[in-house]
Amino acid sequence: MHSFPMFIHTTGRRVVIAGGGEQAAQKARLILKTDAQIVLAAPELDDELVALVADNRAIWHSDEITPDVFDGAVIGFIATGSPARNAVLHAMAKSVRCPVNVVDHPALCDLTTPSIVDRDPVVVAIGTGGTAPVLARQIKTKIEESLPVNLGGLAALAGRLRASASAGVAWPQRVAFWAWVFSGAPRALWIRGAEREAAALIKTAIKAGRAPTDESLGLISQICVGAGAKDLLTLRAVQRMQTADVIYYDDQVGLEVLELARRDAKRIPVGKSVGTRAWPQGQIDALIVADAARGLNVVSLQFASQDIGGVEPELACKARAKGVLFEAVPSVITSEPSMPRTRGRAVR
Repeated sequence: MHSFPMFIHTTGRRVVIAGGGEQAAQKARLILKTDAQIVLAAPELDDELVALVADNRAIWHSDEITPDVFDGAVIGFIATGSPARNAVLHAMAKSVRCPVNVVDHPALCDLTTPSIVDRDPVVVAIGTGGTAPVLARQIKTKIEESLPVNLGGLAALAGRLRASASAGVAWPQRVAFWAWVFSGAPRALWIRGAEREAAALIKTAIKAGRAPTDESLGLISQICVGAGAKDLLTLRAVQRMQTADVIYYDDQVGLEVLELARRDAKRIPVGKSVGTRAWPQGQIDALIVADAARGLNVVSLQFASQDIGGVEPELACKARAKGVLFEAVPSVITSEPSMPRTRGRAVR
């Protein structure tokens, strides 16, 4: 490696952005994700940056820039749009030992900004040393698809409960306990939106001094897809397919959609095309519910030519009767932008 990745603490620290145009605004958007104090050093600011100052989200240094502006800053971004001016400001920052990022000039950079997947407090940074930013964005997209958008909330809860878990769960059981939190029922409940139930389950396990040894909580996710491109599927639909243990699918569903599924998931075709032998729907539903009742995550991947939102499928009723979690996952039916999406809701 030519660069060593690490995270920089920003609480109570300054980040200086030298420049007042679009390049400076891009860096400001990035640092606004942190709790750093942002100093905008430029004689003039564009409207976006002016608004940040008006909202007290940044401080404007409009006077002449001197080395003192960079002194003590944790990062200095130099983004004036002028190579000559950038070089001068780079020398100022280096004279007070401020780590510097000079936009579009890797040779002058002590630091490079990665592509970031933000699930605060879980943060994933992807860097290519400034050599291939497009590739970094492609990798970011893949990671975005695989990490639930609310995963950070579970990590934050774990942080708040860490002290009580250390006191209540003996050391030999603690590793297994946290593995259960992040890969068992608590995580499954949390990413479905049942945060309170997940938190209660974790707290109950802490009081018991260990994670449950018998866990049989499964989920049925019904996803209806049409003839649209696979990149029109919702993020939730992709996430459910990537965490599925079993996938029941109509043979009208395109192979490009199935390619998005977890590689080692068991895939069961159930017919449905004209001229093929389709399984009776009752038999399909019974198998799906039985698999979920064994603690498996099951996806029912169905082809649909029109929106069926608002209609509770019979499968949901059968799942509820067995005490199994069910959700109709919103997905794109067709590539036509005017078509509505299905509305999903969880049933237990």
